[in-house]
Amino acid sequence: MTPAHDLAARLGRALDTRPKTLRACAQDFGHIVRGAPLGVLRPRSAAEIKDLLECAGPQGIPVSVRGGGHSLYGQGQADGGIVLDLRAMNRVGPVTDGQVTVQAGALWRELLAVTLPHRRTPAVLTDYLGAGVGGVLSAGGLGGATHRHGLVADQVLELEVVTGAGEHRICSPDRDPELFHAVLAGLGQCAVIVSATLRLVPAAVRVRRYCLYYADLGGCLADQRRLAEEQRFPYLEGQARPADGSGWEYMIEAVAPYDGPYPPDDRTLLAGLSYDPAALETEDLGYGEFAHRVDTDEEVLRATGEWLHPHPWLNLLLPHDSAESVVRAVLADPAFRDLRDTGLVLLYPVLSSRLRAPFFSRPSGEVLYLFALLRTAPPGSPETVAAMLAANRAAYELARSRGGVAYPVNALPLSDADWRDHHGVRWPAFAEAKRRHDPHLVLARGHGMRF
Repeated sequence: MTPAHDLAARLGRALDTRPKTLRACAQDFGHIVRGAPLGVLRPRSAAEIKDLLECAGPQGIPVSVRGGGHSLYGQGQADGGIVLDLRAMNRVGPVTDGQVTVQAGALWRELLAVTLPHRRTPAVLTDYLGAGVGGVLSAGGLGGATHRHGLVADQVLELEVVTGAGEHRICSPDRDPELFHAVLAGLGQCAVIVSATLRLVPAAVRVRRYCLYYADLGGCLADQRRLAEEQRFPYLEGQARPADGSGWEYMIEAVAPYDGPYPPDDRTLLAGLSYDPAALETEDLGYGEFAHRVDTDEEVLRATGEWLHPHPWLNLLLPHDSAESVVRAVLADPAFRDLRDTGLVLLYPVLSSRLRAPFFSRPSGEVLYLFALLRTAPPGSPETVAAMLAANRAAYELARSRGGVAYPVNALPLSDADWRDHHGVRWPAFAEAKRRHDPHLVLARGHGMRF
């Protein structure tokens, strides 16, 4: 009996091997890499995950985890292995004043649907709420409140996991802290997240959203740094947008909450900034409406079919000292010209001291910038996708040469040497955690790491 047959015999009818299912899980949101699994397991309990890993591990059968299905380059696939589809494990609650427990297969929009009636929200949210809770915690998670509260993963109080060795464990900063810190922002290498208990903060009734425009990149970055360091706004992001001709303009998105009948004082919040006052945009929204603002974009992309096109995205973290030069060079590169028509460029500040997950790699220095190049390739055009991946690689090498790192949610193949460079001095500890908790090296092979 082959390992696959042995596994199928043990799991029985719970293992879905229908061709339609396998084709679906051979794809991800990136639509670039295909990796057909042997089967898909949809567990409803930690015991089922434990049973799978106890069997798959000793036989060396790869296991990957799928929640929202939004990996970009096969990171959530299990070519020749088993995909754990956690969507059935999406329970949220109970909600208390300061925390909520949520299963890893829930989407962030499902979590908010439960917490907002209690006027509570996680301190940090990603922009896109259709992502799975477990996947974001495994990556780390960046958002508009990261400059104040850190990663999405930094809001976790306790985890329930099943390690690659098949051990069902509860961990927290005080209980089994080594495992806790290996899982958060650990890219799924050590354990499968079953559930997480998250810290909650009060949710505002309404917010005022400011869009501040700049013709000069240096002025925009300087104001972003000032706003991040002063903590003037609880939410702070930004973009680069195409301007007339071949140039670019830059935008700071700053959001202030308010609960009473009167909005914040604009003059006080915007004092001393160098934006173009004639282009200032303001908008008042309910908190829930603001949190779900990307939903409309998703609906449009699904309606046009672009949601199913290849997405060769690249996310970089840049140190303040070289951010301006890297951003200018990449946006001037003809290989990224398509960003002007079909892409979105995010550019916003992060404070390194707020990032607490030990295995989350970041550049040196206190003020960092997320530089995200989110573009779409036409379907059925492998040559175009290959050219975009080559451009991603060139931009990554440029950023790395100037002190930047990848935020590893990318369409960017990385070699063993790349991963060791990415983790730097943390690599030995990361590799040791992997060998301890996943001794058969079966978890998250889609990232391409070798231990």
